Amino acid sequence: MMSLANFKNMDPFILLSAVNMQLRDEYSSLDELCATNDIDKNELTEKLKVAGFEYNSEQNQFR
Repeated sequence: MMSLANFKNMDPFILLSAVNMQLRDEYSSLDELCATNDIDKNELTEKLKVAGFEYNSEQNQFR
């Protein structure tokens, strides 16, 4: 599994893939993923939002 520790420096498309894979396989919510990995949820969602992706809680993925 790809570490999200340096998500701020990651290409947003690679980050999208890594986050969605972990949401699908390991975590039931974005909150759980962020808490477990000690990631600021707002920073993560903003980085992906700038690239055109938003979190969909019903599908538990960024689209």
